[in-house]
Amino acid sequence: MADSAGIQQGSPAIGAAGLVPAAPGAGGTEGSGAAGGSARIAVKKAQLRSSPRPKKLEKLGVYSSCKAEGACKCNGWKSQNPPPTPPRTDQQANAVNLQEPCRSCSHTLGDHVTHLENVSEEEVNRLLGIVLDVEYLYTCVHKEEDADTKQVYFSLFKLLRKSILQMGKPMLEAQESPPFERPSIEQGVNNFVQYKFSHLPSKERQTIVELAKMFLNQINYWQLETPSQRRQRVPTDDAAGYKASYTRWLCYCNVPQFCDSLPRYDTTQIFGRTLLRAVFTVMRKQLLEQARQEKDKLPPEKRTLILTHFPKFLSMLEEEVYSHSSPIWSQDFLAGVSGGQIPIHTVISPPAVARQLYYSTSPVSVDPSTCGSVSPARKSASAPEPSQVGEKRKPPEPLPYEENKRPRVVGDIPMELINEVMATIADPAAIPEGPIVPPVQTSLLSAHSARDEAARLEERRGVIEFHVIGNSLNQKPNKRILMWLVGLQNVFSHQLPRMPKEYITRLVFDPKHKTLSLIKDGRVIGGICFRMFPSQGFTEIVFCAVTSNEQVKGYGTHLMNHLKEYHIKHEILNFLTYADEYAIGYFKKQGFSKDIKVPKAKYVGYIKDYEGATLMGCELNPSIPYTEFSVIIKKQKEIIKKLIERKQAQIRKVYPGLSCFKEGVRQIPIESIPGIRETGWKPIGKGKELKDPDQLYSTLKTILQHVKSHPNAWPFMEPVKKTEAPGYYQVIRFPMDLKTMSERLKSRYYTTRKLFMADMQRIFTNCREYNPPESEYYKCANLLEKFFYTKIKEAGLIEK
Repeated sequence: MADSAGIQQGSPAIGAAGLVPAAPGAGGTEGSGAAGGSARIAVKKAQLRSSPRPKKLEKLGVYSSCKAEGACKCNGWKSQNPPPTPPRTDQQANAVNLQEPCRSCSHTLGDHVTHLENVSEEEVNRLLGIVLDVEYLYTCVHKEEDADTKQVYFSLFKLLRKSILQMGKPMLEAQESPPFERPSIEQGVNNFVQYKFSHLPSKERQTIVELAKMFLNQINYWQLETPSQRRQRVPTDDAAGYKASYTRWLCYCNVPQFCDSLPRYDTTQIFGRTLLRAVFTVMRKQLLEQARQEKDKLPPEKRTLILTHFPKFLSMLEEEVYSHSSPIWSQDFLAGVSGGQIPIHTVISPPAVARQLYYSTSPVSVDPSTCGSVSPARKSASAPEPSQVGEKRKPPEPLPYEENKRPRVVGDIPMELINEVMATIADPAAIPEGPIVPPVQTSLLSAHSARDEAARLEERRGVIEFHVIGNSLNQKPNKRILMWLVGLQNVFSHQLPRMPKEYITRLVFDPKHKTLSLIKDGRVIGGICFRMFPSQGFTEIVFCAVTSNEQVKGYGTHLMNHLKEYHIKHEILNFLTYADEYAIGYFKKQGFSKDIKVPKAKYVGYIKDYEGATLMGCELNPSIPYTEFSVIIKKQKEIIKKLIERKQAQIRKVYPGLSCFKEGVRQIPIESIPGIRETGWKPIGKGKELKDPDQLYSTLKTILQHVKSHPNAWPFMEPVKKTEAPGYYQVIRFPMDLKTMSERLKSRYYTTRKLFMADMQRIFTNCREYNPPESEYYKCANLLEKFFYTKIKEAGLIEK
C-alpha cells in the first residue's frame, strides 16, 4: 500500500530529454496528460490575447463587478463560491456579448467593463491570463478528491477571483514568505558536492555536478504525496509539519507551473533539509527502480552516469541528509573571510571550475590568510581557473569522463571497459535499501580496511574534527583556542617525555608555529605542531603525537593526510622533520624517507637540529587527494581484480592439443595455436629494427626534421606553458613535445624505433586528451599523425 502510494507520485524517466511535470488535479499519474493540460492553457491564453478587444471585454465582463448607477453590488455571474456540481460544458460555452443582460443583476454586461475602457492592452491581457487560471482552478476544485489539496485549490481560486475584481496582482497572504528554510535544498546539495568531491580532478568533478543538477531537477518537478497518503505510509511522522510544507509547495511551486498569474519558485530554492528528509527515501527508491526498468531506453552517454554513478551519489547524499551533524546544512558552510556566501550556483551551474573551499576562520588566534579550520569541509585540489585563458590550447568545457572517449596512451585500459567493470562493481540492484547507507557499504573497499578508514568515517559523522590553530600577539585571545593549545601542550608533554616541557610550551605558543589539532568530544586528543617556511619551500614538523588511549585508530595517518592537503593549498610541497628512533617507522608509513629532496642550502640555518634524531623528508604531490587516497587505491585494486577475473574467465577454455608435430611438422606460426589470440597475445609489429646506432640516429633525425617542418606541427614545437593553458599539467601527466624529442635524440636516448614512436604518439594522444574534437589543435594532431606514420613506413621501420 505504501509503495503504491509513493509510486503514484513519481516523476518521468530520468533519461528523458525534458521532465514533464504533473498538473494540479492530475494526481501525478499521467505525465503526458499533465503536459497536454499545461500546453492547452498556454494555447488558450495566446488565442484569447490575440482576439479583438470586444471579445476580451466580454470574457472579463462575467468576472467583473457591475459599475451601473444605483450602487449595484453584483460581482459578475461567475461566483466566488463554486457550486458543488460544475455546470455542463455546453452551457459554459454559450457565447455572450456586451449588450446582453447580466445573469445576476440584469444590467448589461457592458456595465461591468466600463472601468476597462482606458486600460492598456497589456493590463487587459494580464487580467485575461488570470481569468483562464481561475477557470482552470475551477475545474481542479471539482475534480480533486483529496480534501487538503482541494482546500488549497479553492483558496487560490478565490485569491485570483479577487485579483480580477480589484485589478490587482495576486499576493499570497502567509505568515512566512519564501524561502522557508536556510540553507535551501539547492545550497545543501551544492555544499555536499564541495564537501565530498572538491578534491577530484575537473572531469570527475564535472560528473558529480551533472548528477547534482539531475537530482535537483527531479525535486523541482517531483509530485509530493498528499498528507493523507503520507499518514498511511508513515503514521508516526510529523503530520502537521508535512501538511504545512505540502500546502506551501502547492501554492508556490506546483500550481504556478500552470497558473502563471501566481509567482513561481523552484522547490529546491525555497525548501530545505526538512522537506528533503520527508521525500528523500521514497524518491531515491523510485528513481533507482525507474532507472533499472528504463535502462535500455537511456541514451548510451547517460547509461553509465545513471546506472553506475547516480546510485552511489544518492547513497552518500542520503547519509548527509539524515545525519544530525552533517556540516553541509550549516549556514556558514561556504562563508568566506568577509562572511559572505559564495553564490548558490558556484558548483551546480557550468562551467564547473573548482573554487577553493574555506578553511574556516572563526575568531581564532591565527592569521586568517594562512590558516584556519581543516574540517569538516574539504578543500579543492586545485586553484580556481580563470574564465579566459590564452589563445593557445584553450581547455574545453569539462565533460563527464564516461563521455570523454578519446584515444588514450597506448597500453591504457579503454574507458569503455572501465565503465563496464564499474557497472558490475557498483550495480544499483546491489545497493541496500534503508534510511541511511553507511559509506563503507557503498564504497569499493576490500575486506582489509586502510589504516585511516575508521578515522575518516568518524570525521564524516562529526565524531572528530581537525583545526589548524596557533597563538597570536596582535589579535584578541580566543578562550577556546587557548584551551586547545593548553591541551596540545599536555598531549605533547605526556607522549614525548624526553622533550623538556618548557621547550614544548614555548613552541606550541610561539606565534610562528601552528598546530593541526585533532578534537574529539570538544577536547584535544592529538596534533602536529609545525612551522612553515614559504620562502624556502618547506615546512618543519616539530611535534607529532596522539594521546595513548586513542592510538591504533588511524588518527595519526589521518592527521598527516590533513596536514598534507593543508600545505598543498598553501603551495608548500616539502616536509622536513627530525624523527627519533621510535618515530621513524611512523614517518616512513606516511611517505617520509631519508632521501631529502630539498636542497641543503634551503634548510640549513632554518630547521632546528636534534641530537640522536634522523632527518627525514616528504615531497607532496598536489594532484593527490591525501585524505581519500587509500580509498582511491582500494578502488583501483578492485577494478584491476575484476579485470583479471574477466580475463581469466576468457582464457579458461581448454583447446585441443597440437597434433601436427606427430606428423613431422617442425615448427608452426605462433598465431596458429588455438586460443593464443584469445589470451590477448598480438603479433609483434613487423618492421625493420635498425641495429646500427648511427644508422638509427640518422633515420630518426630525418623523420623528426620532416615532422617539424610540416605545416601542422606548430602547436607541438615546444612544451605547453602553464600560463597559456591553466590546468594542463593536472590533466596531462606525461607531456611531450618536438623540442624535447629533439633533445632526446641528440642525447642518443632513442636506442630503438619503439621508444621514438612512443614519444611521438604521446604528443598526439595528449593533444586529443586535452582539446575538444572541434578544436584546431585536435585537427592538427590528426593530420600530423597521419604524416608521421607515412614517413615511418617510407623509412621501412614498420610495414606498409
